[in-house]
Amino acid sequence: MTVEYVDAGEAIDQGKLSGKVAGGEIAPPVVAELGYERILNARQEPHNWITYYGAYDGQRYSPLDQITRENVKRLVPAWIFQAGTTGLIAGASTYSFEAAPIVVDGIMFLSGWDGWVWALDAKTGVEIWRYKHAVPFDVSLCCGNVNRGVAVAAGKVYFVAANARLIALDATTGKRVWAKTYGDVRAGESATVAPLIVKNLVIVGSSGGEFGVRGHLDAFDLETGEHQWRCYMVPKPGEPGSETWPADGEAWARGGANCWLTGTFDPETNLLYVGTGNPAPDFDGEVREGDNLHTDSIVAVDVDSGRIRWHYQCTPHDLWDYDSIAECILFEQDDRKLLGHFDKNGYFFVLDRTDGSLVRITPFVDRITWGAITRDGKVTAKVYPDKEGEPVHFYPGPAGAKEWTHASYSPKTGLFYVPVQDTGATATRRRREFREGIPYWGAGVAVDIDDMAGSVSAFDASGEEKWRWRNELPMCASTLATGGDLVFAGEPSGEFNALDAHTGELLWQFQCGSGHHSSPTTYSVDGRQYVAVPVGWGGWAEGFLPGMLGAGHGSALIVFALPETS
Repeated sequence: MTVEYVDAGEAIDQGKLSGKVAGGEIAPPVVAELGYERILNARQEPHNWITYYGAYDGQRYSPLDQITRENVKRLVPAWIFQAGTTGLIAGASTYSFEAAPIVVDGIMFLSGWDGWVWALDAKTGVEIWRYKHAVPFDVSLCCGNVNRGVAVAAGKVYFVAANARLIALDATTGKRVWAKTYGDVRAGESATVAPLIVKNLVIVGSSGGEFGVRGHLDAFDLETGEHQWRCYMVPKPGEPGSETWPADGEAWARGGANCWLTGTFDPETNLLYVGTGNPAPDFDGEVREGDNLHTDSIVAVDVDSGRIRWHYQCTPHDLWDYDSIAECILFEQDDRKLLGHFDKNGYFFVLDRTDGSLVRITPFVDRITWGAITRDGKVTAKVYPDKEGEPVHFYPGPAGAKEWTHASYSPKTGLFYVPVQDTGATATRRRREFREGIPYWGAGVAVDIDDMAGSVSAFDASGEEKWRWRNELPMCASTLATGGDLVFAGEPSGEFNALDAHTGELLWQFQCGSGHHSSPTTYSVDGRQYVAVPVGWGGWAEGFLPGMLGAGHGSALIVFALPETS
């Protein structure tokens, strides 16, 4: 049986739940004792996937090794959960299943688009409860009706809704415990990020840079939902970095730099490592002269105070929509604490994560025409939309050489596995006056529908490419690395692949019936390893693969395992 709760929009601000109980089942209290210490030591319980990247370091690596290079060819579907397409704003070209499933002791917690959250039996796929947040249909969304996942701790499931609300649910029943608003939807703010639990905090970021908002990171108390701190990413006049914005006017107040992807955390430095989004307007740089800090940056934030400790800007004065929101993968080499980041601008950055100093930089995609970055980090822009009405073509396009979907890192092989998009675009500058809640792009953009390619590419920490698995289409989904020496990666055309982590050889493939734009995870129950992947094409498809706009969406979670032995 299923328990279903449906909230009634504004009623949640008054602490009221309007809904119905459809059944009597509740989930076991597997999250009751889950807290900071367990998340800190997540790899000590490899049967679980208890936080967004699997662990604070962002490596998307699991030591599980029941599924190996030798037996992966025997992998079969174990169960399938059909999420459906219900929702006021789950339109045919907007919604996408982008979440990363969380698993704790046999129970899976999963979010969908349009305010959905589910608890499932991770062994059978049987639904235990579901929750629906009533998202107003007129919420401004730049890039699709999507949600990237939940966080769990202290007996609760935490997720954000598209209308910029952080909501805590009882993990056993799915009933709402509290909800907090942290963005102004009238101004174009929204939320898509998977929350991160650190200490007694739930940390989330805002979306909406394409509407000219000022990006921020927020922390709330785990138990009460009380707001603890806010870190604005664009400095106001007089603050450090404000000299990188025009001295007159309010360009800084609508400067973008949203934190719309989950950060990583190092307990030894006590720093959150967060990527920030594009400046606004995206393509018209004349109205925001300067480097525009802290847009397109890797920002280190003290988790206790919410204050910025250091930053590294990957694309100063961005004119190509090159958000630097991608994951910051933490690793060690030669007794040095490092951070790896594959940026939309086509370069792989390795930084010292204690102070943000550049260690090395190398391109990871074949075609880069927008500009160049030297080994010492000097950026030179070459091609950009600088004249009104004059089209300019550049590589990579605004979805980047890698979009938000994640690379992974295997400490076993010492390699990073990155999903690559080799696609160009044409931008034509169109000056627009700022209007609150109205898209503020500053250009018309057409992404190429031919002459494209993709790959899963393996790099070592020196930036040397070790192998490349080539694909005719851009790779638009996260990779997953496992202790079985495998790399899992989905294709836009529906194939889900297992590659040899050492050579890139394709070892297994399954056609899922819809394109991949999500983050697979792996776990085990009763000694059997599973690989779970949400399948559902959509979202901002016109930005990364417009030729497949309107392709079959799907809204399923497909879970694979080796056949059970008798």
